[in-house]
Amino acid sequence: MSPRADAARNAELLVAAARELFAEHGTEVALDRIARRAGVGNATLYRHFPTRADLLIAVYEDEVAELCAYGATLASTPEPGEALFSWLESLAVHVVAKGALALTGTEPNTDRRTALFDRWHASIRATADQLFDRARAQGAIREDLAVTDALALISAAATVANGTDDARRLIGLIRHGMESHSSIG
Repeated sequence: MSPRADAARNAELLVAAARELFAEHGTEVALDRIARRAGVGNATLYRHFPTRADLLIAVYEDEVAELCAYGATLASTPEPGEALFSWLESLAVHVVAKGALALTGTEPNTDRRTALFDRWHASIRATADQLFDRARAQGAIREDLAVTDALALISAAATVANGTDDARRLIGLIRHGMESHSSIG
């Protein structure tokens, strides 16, 4: 393995280990524990991620990419309305489960936070736009519904939800209000 490939692999191992340990123990888990789980030394961890925030950002960035990839997969399914609501539920669960991770990873530097949030939100918005366009074309959602309104509702529900089950329940209520009258049984 070339040095660059080895370095890239180490970074991937560190992000995977951090994701696992953050899920198990929260974002304050000891960094040396992450290095051990990844099978690398502390120096390797700090060479790739000089600060905890850098590692948190890498983990969260992967999470946003996975969420958007899931949306892209759903965009080719035969039921656009179901695809949209499945993805919106995943978005809500993501916000419930990863909201603290996103905030923790971007708090130290306001300029950095703004740029990262803008990039992450642009990816999420592009995915939502694609799914909304398909659902609207099928008549599955109300014509007067703006994607920004729906995303704001999903975010608000996820923010106040008491866990992922509650978020799913709230998304079900929002779905009822978003569906077009012609698509409701």
